[in-house]
Amino acid sequence: MESVLANELRLKYQPVAILVADEAPTGALQYQPGKWGCVMAAFGAVAERGRVAAFTKETVGCWGGGVGLGFGNAYLGFPGGPDCFCSFLSDGNDRTDKGKAVAEQCASWMRGDFLHHFLRGERYRKNPALVDQWINSLPIIDLSPRCVVFKPLPQVEAGETPASIVFLANTDQMSALVVLASYGRGDTGGAIIPHCAGCQSIGILTYREDESPAPRAVVGLNDISARRYLRRLGKDLVTVSVPFKLYQEMESNVPGSFLEEDQWRSLLDD
Repeated sequence: MESVLANELRLKYQPVAILVADEAPTGALQYQPGKWGCVMAAFGAVAERGRVAAFTKETVGCWGGGVGLGFGNAYLGFPGGPDCFCSFLSDGNDRTDKGKAVAEQCASWMRGDFLHHFLRGERYRKNPALVDQWINSLPIIDLSPRCVVFKPLPQVEAGETPASIVFLANTDQMSALVVLASYGRGDTGGAIIPHCAGCQSIGILTYREDESPAPRAVVGLNDISARRYLRRLGKDLVTVSVPFKLYQEMESNVPGSFLEEDQWRSLLDD
């Protein structure tokens, strides 16, 4: 599947199509069941190297990724359960007897950065109660037993319909995508930039937009942890994720738009 928009933006990396499938494509990159892995690191391999990646509930790699790609409330399986996850994302588990006991029970494998953040917290929310509110605000769904597939957009075949398309964009390209997402509408709500895990912005939050009569682009990768995994691809990059029907609208709106004018082209020449 070719993209007029990708060509006009002069993207360094191919857009990534997200599809829901009955089974993983042959040869797809997958994490081993029960082994940790970052969804956004796999996303980077798809965008940079043209790999295909696939995820199931058992091979999604981490708890946030399970939630993010749509495999139910994976936080229930976090060490110590949702209470410990809420402390992990905020001010740490070393404040409670339960948290310290869980760390001791998991001492055989919980170490390094994960142990530090489990005990001291990632400090992405002020307190555990706010993390709990945030979890309850997420549009958690369960696609099991199906799988989620990441493909470079040019590899999408006839008859395949992506759920969404994700652009890995610099700030100029992000601006163009946000403008084009709003190009055919009369309000200011063409894009959102929620705080969430990187995989959640390209996953469930974009899935939710697909259900709207006026779907929005989701600007993501404001996830500090995920940015570390994609740093080598460029420190100024963000994701811009759009439901497929919005992508089709944006593609059709390229001709006659600002993308053909000198103001945009002057940014390309810098």
